[in-house]
Amino acid sequence: MISKISKKSLIHSSWIIVSLFCHSVYSESPSSCVEGAKINKISFAGLAHTRETVVGRELLHKKDNPYSLASWNSEKKRLQDLDLFAEVSLTCLADTQPGAPTGELELQYHFTELFQYIPAPSVKQTDQDGWMLGGALAALNLFGYDIRAELQARGTVDPWLRAKEFAFYANAPWAGSVPLSWKTELIQTDSWDALRGFHDRSLNGELDLEQMNGRNFGGILSGGFRRLRHIGQASDPVFWLSGSSWDWVPRVGAAFVWDSRDASLDTRSGVYSEVRLTQNGGILGGPADYFEMLWDLQGTLPAGPGIVRAGMLTRYRPGTIGLYDRLHQGGSNTLRGNNPDSSVWGNSEVITNLEWRQALLERRSIKLLGVQGFWALQWVAGFDGAWLWKGEKIPGPENYRSAIYGGVHLVLPAIDRVRIEMGGNPYEKSWAFTIGLFEKAATQRWRSR
Repeated sequence: MISKISKKSLIHSSWIIVSLFCHSVYSESPSSCVEGAKINKISFAGLAHTRETVVGRELLHKKDNPYSLASWNSEKKRLQDLDLFAEVSLTCLADTQPGAPTGELELQYHFTELFQYIPAPSVKQTDQDGWMLGGALAALNLFGYDIRAELQARGTVDPWLRAKEFAFYANAPWAGSVPLSWKTELIQTDSWDALRGFHDRSLNGELDLEQMNGRNFGGILSGGFRRLRHIGQASDPVFWLSGSSWDWVPRVGAAFVWDSRDASLDTRSGVYSEVRLTQNGGILGGPADYFEMLWDLQGTLPAGPGIVRAGMLTRYRPGTIGLYDRLHQGGSNTLRGNNPDSSVWGNSEVITNLEWRQALLERRSIKLLGVQGFWALQWVAGFDGAWLWKGEKIPGPENYRSAIYGGVHLVLPAIDRVRIEMGGNPYEKSWAFTIGLFEKAATQRWRSR
């Protein structure tokens, strides 16, 4: 999933929750910009921690080119999408430099930066472990180059600390001066996996490199591994692929991407399509040997006072797969209105979604105890449909489940959104309340933990 945030970035600051009840300040800079006027100078204000090259590479306006309102609207969305600023605005000033022709403009971009470094609570919800709490040390803008990094340690709430997790995440949209997006993660886990019925002692690592060009298409190269320990667990009802005390599953993949979204955070229009092929184990080593063919398709379209979002995740995985890589559905990250069920599992799946969103409160900046942030509020209603099956057969009606849902989303810095929803299937008279983090399109890709 292409995103300006790490797919597992879990920076949760206590000030975010408190600030939802505080006074919000939101103002648009007065505009004296004249459409088509020549730009003689571009300047920045408010960049105390962020380097000018980071914002400069997002601008569409150039010196000696004409000013365009459409370009400014696109620029603002791109700058907000960096997730570095609580507020971005523009002022057009008459160029007063000696010899400057009358009518030429100076564009002055104003920025209110978010927090840079922060120790914070770390909160996570997964279908396997439920809610987990802990601490994190996070940097949203390391060295001023839009590098996001964090260290985390957390454990389950109920039962208390039955599962423990230690993680490192980092990502950036550029590699130095090269427009090469990268993200990496390393996660160590010690928990009881209630969905699959074994004690999960594992180490998981991944590195993705993404290259996009100016015409919305590009590619991804990825590599990673999963290492699981299963020594001394003969009493557990587990089928392991390896006869030794470890299962080792390396993976290598490549993807083709089309991305015409106006922004990856709080998308309002555009299409994202990713087709990814990944080899797990086999010739790479280890007892597992399966090939994953994945298609992640998302579309967003403005419609009246709101937007319509549609999505489909298809994941077909023939081959030899350990039970630790089985797929389950239920909960905020897959099929809302259904609780995770260990008896419902498969190796392949299709998850579809259709959702209506309407803003109750558009994005606005907040400030609490000198810390800058932003928030917005949206109400949503939608439909989830999912197929989950085993083996290589074509799925049938017996493999299909669905649910409707409704609720509200809080749009916040660093975590994108908190999804508070109630859903279920009226024919089965089953309902469930769920709280999810990030866009569901992202979390359903990495929900195994």
